[in-house]
Amino acid sequence: MSAPVRTVTAGRYSRADLLLAIMLRIPYSFMLLGLIFCLILATEGKRHRRRRWAGQLEAKQKQASHVYKKNHDLTKIRKNKNDQLLRVDEHDFTMRPAFGGPAIPVGVDVQVESLDSISEVDMDFTMTLYLRHYWKDERLSFPSSTNKSMTFDSRLVKKIWVPDVFFVHSKRSFIHDTTTDNIMLRVYPDGHVLYSMRITVTAMCNMDFSRFPLDTQTCSLELESYAYTDEDLMLYWKKGNESLKTDEKISLSQFLIQKFHTTSRLAFYSSTGWYNRLYINFTLRRHIFFFLLQTYFPATLMVMLSWVSFWIDRRAVPARVSLGITTVLTMSTIITGVNASMPRVSYIKAVDIYLWVSFVFVFLSVLEYAAVNYLTTVQERKERKMREKFPCTCGMSHTKTMMLDGMYGDSESNSLAGYTKSQIVTEDIEKQDKMVVHLAMNSNTSRKKGLKGQVGLRIMENNHAIDTFSRLIFPASFIFFNLIYWSVFC
Repeated sequence: MSAPVRTVTAGRYSRADLLLAIMLRIPYSFMLLGLIFCLILATEGKRHRRRRWAGQLEAKQKQASHVYKKNHDLTKIRKNKNDQLLRVDEHDFTMRPAFGGPAIPVGVDVQVESLDSISEVDMDFTMTLYLRHYWKDERLSFPSSTNKSMTFDSRLVKKIWVPDVFFVHSKRSFIHDTTTDNIMLRVYPDGHVLYSMRITVTAMCNMDFSRFPLDTQTCSLELESYAYTDEDLMLYWKKGNESLKTDEKISLSQFLIQKFHTTSRLAFYSSTGWYNRLYINFTLRRHIFFFLLQTYFPATLMVMLSWVSFWIDRRAVPARVSLGITTVLTMSTIITGVNASMPRVSYIKAVDIYLWVSFVFVFLSVLEYAAVNYLTTVQERKERKMREKFPCTCGMSHTKTMMLDGMYGDSESNSLAGYTKSQIVTEDIEKQDKMVVHLAMNSNTSRKKGLKGQVGLRIMENNHAIDTFSRLIFPASFIFFNLIYWSVFC
């Protein structure tokens, strides 16, 4: 009777109740082990699914490799320090390569981009160029299966050793930084390095203006290591004269660039020693046409204009004086304008010789008229004193008085000393009648001549002997000076 009752009682419980009852009887340690086992099973399942997904993706990439192929990007691979290609942090780059050994050779080549300006006042020039250095640093060598170089910007330059080259006698210089620093560093697998910069430098140029503006100037840009002597660093032109290249479009307004060439020599400093120095030499020849138009032609015209006064009536004082003063002031202005654009040198320039000789010619033309005017005044004073000796001429007109003065010579005036005043008056009246007839005849004959002949005759009669000679001497002297000047300086 009891067995059926137990069967019916057991049937009243569900499976969940039975499982709960079993778990309550299991110790907690076994429950923890079971939970860990379940977590392990779940993790392994996820890894299996991930591996399967990665395999499918790799298979798809292999299938599409014939359509698109992409270079392997090394920058996306995280490497340890020991695996870096350039082991910059493992070396002390404050020391030069092969420190303690022989001097490291550093090759240099230059490409001149532009020659911006030449200043005579400051005696300098401005040049923009690409400066490139070549050397070998085994500390920068790296393994490479393709033997390809790596290119870097200015950020790596601050971490490694580079040559300390500077420009001797430079006034200003800078590295271009638009849009970023114009610096390139290229490293090859064997450790060879190319270091390139774009620089604008203003350097001094010792100019000789003794033949200005018919001169030829030679300027030099000098490169040298600042700290390393020739025992540590050896600068040299990498390809000799071919190391210097220029742009064919380089041109200057006042100069013709004749040639560029390179040289090298040793420079000695008493406190530090010997250094290798490289030279970029270029020769400039000045264009003369600008100065012909602005200086030589105006000065020549002013000299020729001063000669016009020799053909003006000597009694036209305002005309001749104003012309002489105008030419002198114009020459002073030309000389001042030329010297304003030139340095204050202590020697005479070729243009100074021409301008000052021209100024002397102009000034002499003024002095010539001063001499003519003075001699004319003296002559008129003598004639006035001569007229005062003959009071009989007071009643005559000025023209007749002039003719009367011409009627008496020195011998006749001396012979009148023994005559009385009444006798002189009687003779003067007779001579007046004769002169009136003579004047009437001269007036009739002069009317038959043309106006041109009268004007020319009057000019010749009113000219002084000094004016006559000056018309020939001044032009001939100036032409002779020009022949000597241009034969010497050209």
